[in-house]
Amino acid sequence: MHNPAHPGAVLREYLSDITVTEAALRLGVTRAALLRILNGSAGMALRLEQALGTSAEMWLEMQLKHELWQASLRPRAPVVPLG
Repeated sequence: MHNPAHPGAVLREYLSDITVTEAALRLGVTRAALLRILNGSAGMALRLEQALGTSAEMWLEMQLKHELWQASLRPRAPVVPLG
């Protein structure tokens, strides 16, 4: 596994010179809602798909990979196998 791109960083590349506030206005959401892409919202992924010509799956998969990578770096309690 490698450290995948954070969806927020990729989104900022798509937005280029557009501010988060302006992008939120164009998407018809609040600024806070746009910033919540970090939570992997399916609804936001669908809006980004429509607004940017990307796929909703791309945003959700990117978020999932980022979260898995981050979780793999944190210490976890030992697990006893169930089988």
